[in-house]
Amino acid sequence: MPVVVVESPAKAKTINKYLGSDYTVLASYGHVRDLPPKDGSVDPEHGFEMKWEVASDSQKHVRAIAEALKDDPELILATDPDREGEAISWHLEEALRKRRAIRKDTPVRRVVFNAITKSAVTEAMRNPRDIDAPLVEAYLARRALDYLVGFNLSPVLWRKLPGAKSAGRVQSVCLRLIVEREMEIEAFRAQEYWTVTAELATPRGQTYEARLTVLGGRKLEKFDIDGEEAAKLAVQAVTSRELTVTSVEAKPATRNPSPPFMTSTLQQEASRKFGMGAKQTMSAAQRLYEAGHITYMRTDGIDMAPEAVHAARDAIRDRFGKDYVPGSPRMYKNKAKNAQEAHECIRPTEMTKDAAALRLSDPDQRKLYDLIWKRTLACQMEAARLERTTVEVGSADGQVGLRATGQVVLFDGFLRVYEEGRDEPAEDDDKRLPQIAEGEAAEKRAVTPEQHFTQPPPRYTEATLVKKMEELGIGRPSTYASIVTTIQDRGYVRKDKNRLVPEDKGRLVTAFLANYFRKYVGYDFTAKLEDELDDVSAGHRDWKDVLARFWRDFSAHLAETADLRISEVLDKIDEVLAPHLYPPREDGGDPRACPNCGTGRLSMRTSRAGGAFIGCSNYPECRYTRPFGPPGMEDGDEIGPDGKLLGYDGDDPISLRKGRFGPYVQRREATEEEPKPPRASLPKGWEPSEITLDKALMLLSLPREVGPHPEDGEMIEAGIGRYGPYVKHGRLYANLDSVEDVFEIGQNRAVEVLAQKQARGGRGAAAKPLKELGEHPEKGGAMAVMSGRYGPYVKWEKVNATLPKGTEPEEVTVEMAAQLVDEKAAKKGGGKKKAATAKTSTAKKTTKTSTAKKTTAKKTAAKSGTTKRKAAAGK
Repeated sequence: MPVVVVESPAKAKTINKYLGSDYTVLASYGHVRDLPPKDGSVDPEHGFEMKWEVASDSQKHVRAIAEALKDDPELILATDPDREGEAISWHLEEALRKRRAIRKDTPVRRVVFNAITKSAVTEAMRNPRDIDAPLVEAYLARRALDYLVGFNLSPVLWRKLPGAKSAGRVQSVCLRLIVEREMEIEAFRAQEYWTVTAELATPRGQTYEARLTVLGGRKLEKFDIDGEEAAKLAVQAVTSRELTVTSVEAKPATRNPSPPFMTSTLQQEASRKFGMGAKQTMSAAQRLYEAGHITYMRTDGIDMAPEAVHAARDAIRDRFGKDYVPGSPRMYKNKAKNAQEAHECIRPTEMTKDAAALRLSDPDQRKLYDLIWKRTLACQMEAARLERTTVEVGSADGQVGLRATGQVVLFDGFLRVYEEGRDEPAEDDDKRLPQIAEGEAAEKRAVTPEQHFTQPPPRYTEATLVKKMEELGIGRPSTYASIVTTIQDRGYVRKDKNRLVPEDKGRLVTAFLANYFRKYVGYDFTAKLEDELDDVSAGHRDWKDVLARFWRDFSAHLAETADLRISEVLDKIDEVLAPHLYPPREDGGDPRACPNCGTGRLSMRTSRAGGAFIGCSNYPECRYTRPFGPPGMEDGDEIGPDGKLLGYDGDDPISLRKGRFGPYVQRREATEEEPKPPRASLPKGWEPSEITLDKALMLLSLPREVGPHPEDGEMIEAGIGRYGPYVKHGRLYANLDSVEDVFEIGQNRAVEVLAQKQARGGRGAAAKPLKELGEHPEKGGAMAVMSGRYGPYVKWEKVNATLPKGTEPEEVTVEMAAQLVDEKAAKKGGGKKKAATAKTSTAKKTTKTSTAKKTTAKKTAAKSGTTKRKAAAGK
């Protein structure tokens, strides 16, 4: 049977269903090889030779495929239909040839299908091809570039910028977008403006709203009414004049549907409508694809196969009637620049099946499929027909003019199924207007001024960030999700209410790269490089030429930064970020003057944890610090490098601090005499912003003495441990429901909770026998029937003998128990020699292992200078 290899077991299961027992379908479980995260994996000196390594997890999968090929040496590579899929097929063939699982005469074929349906799979099997060399070369070029940038640039960051984790060819450019947007927001100064709206009525008493557009005979610009006094004068001008409808203009309009989804637009819409992140969206889409419900989900294409277009039109006609089907199919031009991305759009494989028909149990898959199904049908539906009406109202002297706009949907068309979401709220111009005639009077019911302020540009969401990257030509559909995830995992960016906010580390890394590697975080440079890689995948450019040109300039740039001192780098970044960190003061004073001592100057410092803060040059005499960022943040909830002082308990300062394992409270400062002063971690659910001096003292007082236990007088304690809140008596611990219980639980309740735990056989409590049997008739010593994990058993000293199947504990007699115990003891005795032999053997092995470990430890120590580079191998 030919061996068919796909990426995932889910995909293998679906394909196996279509191919039947004539084929062996196996999964590679993704990429089987990658570049080892160490020096020399890509060698620019020898034609960019790349040293690949089969991942330990992949060894068994490659072995299973090699074993299957022994029975039938015919290999069909059916991985995904894109550059990554082509690369996996290439890696797999290379790895199998290296193992000699594939002979020279073994037929190796490549098949691709855009959807996992019976027709698509069987059609692909009838049309095999060879592995596409240009697609593989495009992958090799990208992988080599990402390695060379990450592996060489990240160590520069570690040395020059303590706390930075990594840099990447595309991730650093993406991070720059977020940081620059944040700086725009911080530099933004709101401008006041006012609008005037009138509630008007027709002679028939129907009301509508109109906005003031002409004042003093002149068209109003946005900031013409710039204050409350000007707004009052404008209101007076309207209220003191009779108003008449000067014109009514109704224009027909149409709205066409959006094109079907490609990867980026699917991510954007899932974020807008459901708040799903790019990674979450792609994970759900992957499972839908593997189950055969949708076409391939990584694509730049928006065209649709002719048979799919006809199927969509038929489904629309059946569901909504012929009025909703346009006279001719809608055609959407493919945006892809090259063959590697030239797939269909993302669409359902069966147009007649909505989400309800598929009965999807996973909520993410159900929502996403519903979105894809609706968008696909909508893209082939009739346009919506609208009527847009503009009503002009004015005074006889022409000094005042107002405008009302409205919209009427005459035929809903595609809107019956789907309307694309918006990243930001749209203008409210689709209100329905009453019947208004030119020349009729407009009665004033109310005239209202409203104050507004200009708004800063919004922070990026994952959706708007992907959209911006797409506009700039940075990254590709298969990489968007991983890039956005990486910058969050690195701690450079955090998500707040679905918006992306840069952290200190992210700002510092961006400032460093923008100053010392500006070309390589340039939007145009990155986009141009992406275009060159696309040319490689189309077969129009040599991949090694692209790498050689890049490496020549990049390596020279790296050499220039070798002699940079950390202090020099920090001073430069401090200078670059000065407008952000030290904005002009209202009193005209020096923005860098220390507000604490008055003589020191403020500058940027980095903490051991990797974050940044603003400190005084007179340290340690002056210990003034404030969080990294503009002034005013020190009064918030930020925890500075020396902690946040909560108050005093006697002479002891109590502070809130950030540690390696999260926030904690501390009594006193660390000294040589007391290097580890009393500390307590914040319990789960306690936010640092909510910690007061009283709460900190409560935590530092734990464990709390509840009272003596009535049975033995030993003190019961309440505290917070590794597994949450608890009460303790001797060796017996019992969990409490909430942290608050630790501080509130009384003696009676504590005794009750401990008793309940003991009754369940709690740790430290002696388990109660099911039946006490008395002494062993020959050997003495108490026997009892106990409840065990694998059923009831007889216990005598250290011997446990399981009861025969079907024997109830009540039926066990002393004689029966003694016999069971003796038989078990005899078996135990017979096994002692074996156990001794095993111990000797184990001891020998342990000695060998110990020696091996010592040797390994020496090798590891020798390599310690390069271990940090592992983090740099990714993008």
